[in-house]
Amino acid sequence: MLSKLSCALGRAGPSLSRAVHTGSRPASSAATHLKRVERPLSAEEMYAREDRYGAHNYHPLPVALERGEGIHVWDVEGRRYFDFLSAYSAVNQGHCHPKIIAALNAQASRLTLTSRAFYNDVLGEYEEFITTLFGYDKVLPMNTGTAPAAVPGLRSCRATVSTGVLWFVFNQHSIH
Repeated sequence: MLSKLSCALGRAGPSLSRAVHTGSRPASSAATHLKRVERPLSAEEMYAREDRYGAHNYHPLPVALERGEGIHVWDVEGRRYFDFLSAYSAVNQGHCHPKIIAALNAQASRLTLTSRAFYNDVLGEYEEFITTLFGYDKVLPMNTGTAPAAVPGLRSCRATVSTGVLWFVFNQHSIH
């Protein structure tokens, strides 16, 4: 997979290389020099790799998960666990739910993702459905509760201050 990505980036030309911005060699060139490990890594090796190359914004539990189904997850050594964390509520429906996987495959085979800089054929339908269901005038769907959620809220507050109406939306039990 990495070698296919590397070849694709190499054909894309200099616009996708680090050299354009930093003067270093192209990212695709660096990717081709990575040595592929043939054997599966142990959990300890996975921890060490993430510790070395990943940002330390979390301190994960010492379990290296490789798959999930429903309420269960399995680590790289085959042990089964109950997933009580559920990716901080992002997978409350369970892992690999068949209807969700079918919907993801159907959409991703047509169009994976669009920027909000463009219209698409499904967002308006969703917005109409959800605003009608909850009785709201507008909706701003997003996948996070941090800064991307705060910015439009603050802009809305700033825009309504002149009318004397100030509103805030709080999610009291959110972890974000």
